[in-house]
Amino acid sequence: MLRDGKWVATFPNARYLIGGTEWDFFSRAEDAFLKDPVDDSVRPVMAEGRAELVDDRYRVTDEVWLESTPGHTPGHFSVRISSQGHDAVISGDLMHHPVQCRHPEWDVRFDNDGALAKKTRRAFCERYADSGTLVLGTHFATPSSGTIVKKDGSFRFVVA
Repeated sequence: MLRDGKWVATFPNARYLIGGTEWDFFSRAEDAFLKDPVDDSVRPVMAEGRAELVDDRYRVTDEVWLESTPGHTPGHFSVRISSQGHDAVISGDLMHHPVQCRHPEWDVRFDNDGALAKKTRRAFCERYADSGTLVLGTHFATPSSGTIVKKDGSFRFVVA
């Protein structure tokens, strides 16, 4: 956040986890569209020593871990949660609308690698279809939680 004309960490006591592959990509970006959000939201956290660069093997706890879902951005992660017999996944930028379950091949204009994003969305739908895993669609309009089911040779997002 901007404080006294300087960008500082919004949560000063937090530890920020940043994907190393994404940091490598975005920290070198010269295009303002990619560079500006990093300059105001990520570099201050890095400068304050509050960030830890992680990869797709990182586990926050035994119940919360990162799952590699690249394509929208290099090194993108979704967050998996499994606790007391319940499972959930937070999609992050993997999908921006529930219709992408039905049509994982539909691009988002901002996918860095469209071909990989399509492949990753399809694999995500395959993995979680009919599994009962709660999918929390980060960019989905409310209601944003549901499950993925396989129907008629495709996938559907069913609101929980």
